[in-house]
Amino acid sequence: MRTIPELEEGTHRAKATGILPNGKPVVVNADGTVSVVSETSASLGSAVVFEAAAVSHTGSGYDVNADRMVIAYKDEGNSSYGTVVVGTVSGTSISFGTPVVFHSQNSDYISVVYDSNAQKTVIVYRDPISGAAEAVVGTVSGTSISFGTAVPTAGGSQDVNYVSAAYDANAQKIVVAYQNKLNSNYGSAAVGTVSGTSISFGSVSVFNTAQTDEISCAYDASAQKVVIAYQDTGNSDYGTAVVSTISGTSISFGSEVVFNSGSTSLATQGVTYDASAEKIVIAFRDIANSSFGTAIVGAVSGTSISFGSEVVFNSGSSASCTAIYDPASRSVVIAYRDQGNSNVGTFVLGTVSGTSISFGSEVVFEAGASNHFSSAQVGSGKVVIAYQDAGNSDHGTAIVSQNEATNLTSENYIGISTGGTYADGSSATVDIIGTVNGQQSGLTAGQSYYVQTDGTLSETPDDPEVFAGTAISATSLVVKT
Repeated sequence: MRTIPELEEGTHRAKATGILPNGKPVVVNADGTVSVVSETSASLGSAVVFEAAAVSHTGSGYDVNADRMVIAYKDEGNSSYGTVVVGTVSGTSISFGTPVVFHSQNSDYISVVYDSNAQKTVIVYRDPISGAAEAVVGTVSGTSISFGTAVPTAGGSQDVNYVSAAYDANAQKIVVAYQNKLNSNYGSAAVGTVSGTSISFGSVSVFNTAQTDEISCAYDASAQKVVIAYQDTGNSDYGTAVVSTISGTSISFGSEVVFNSGSTSLATQGVTYDASAEKIVIAFRDIANSSFGTAIVGAVSGTSISFGSEVVFNSGSSASCTAIYDPASRSVVIAYRDQGNSNVGTFVLGTVSGTSISFGSEVVFEAGASNHFSSAQVGSGKVVIAYQDAGNSDHGTAIVSQNEATNLTSENYIGISTGGTYADGSSATVDIIGTVNGQQSGLTAGQSYYVQTDGTLSETPDDPEVFAGTAISATSLVVKT
């Protein structure tokens, strides 16, 4: 048991950092101050320009083998060529090497995928000139990257839209999904195999026999399946998802499931997998609900997926919603253009519980108008967001966020606040070990309660497991007995 200083008749007096509400679990900080248990905090580095020209259609990934950030984009300052730059993250700073052209033609709908088996970065994109979806294998060395030969995802002529890709770690394959304009705009997908600096594809399969727009996909590591989400234009633009299964170089699909019964807009990177909760999270613009930024949690079972309820993370028009999971902070980072707030670049941290998700406060990371977001998790609670900075001539820009899902650890809980709500910097009173705190509600006498990472109490331990105390009535808790 740790010794708490300044003990006096079962209470502890300390300076509050932040507002300290009455009757809430409290942690002691490294400087001896106390704070309420809370979640979803983030600290930002400085924005860094990686391309001093207009960019669009950014795609982001993390090359684990090279320990480098890879950002691909349409370089509108260089004939709209497909271009890529390698970034090095240190703390909340990022620096970049020299941009490299991966496709000397117009390029858009760009995805960056890391193949952990081949230890290569694969860039998937559409060539608007030929209409084909293509893929090219990249090898990162230091702050540069070199490429093999680009390969179309299907033989013969192609005409596609809305290209998105994901890596299936179980099958060790790349899944590329898109709208096939030569086949009635049906939703289609193909499987790619990386060998050295080359990639080859199997035959194309259809997952939606209707016009399919705004496609995004992600790999569910627990279910070992790639989930494809899309706007089903053949079904009133409803948000829809399907689970895929890879066998060799073939791909098959379960039944399509509607996750939003209204017009839905998805970005290329609008789906991610929460490894802690073992759930899929889809971030989207709910056009049917005033274009609010919205998210929903999906649970994959076999070849099926079921969903919880939709949760709004921005009660304003939101666009280009992208999502990435950060395992260090156990949170989903959703970046978007807040059209209800002068189009500024904004993100929120979401915490999944069951098939629901809750959000912290919105964080503005770019005070100017922003667009074309993509993001990648680069380790140790860090996420890099790449975007078009419309407030700076549409230059390609990136910023690092250091995220913390909760300030609760297995050691820093000291008790429950008492005596009222305390302002930041004021002297606060905390009920500590053995003291009865009478500011609770809804407790069951005789039950043990645990502090949750969001600052609530529950009969079920959270991670970390922190014992709060034992209830002696509906309103009273004996602290840490």
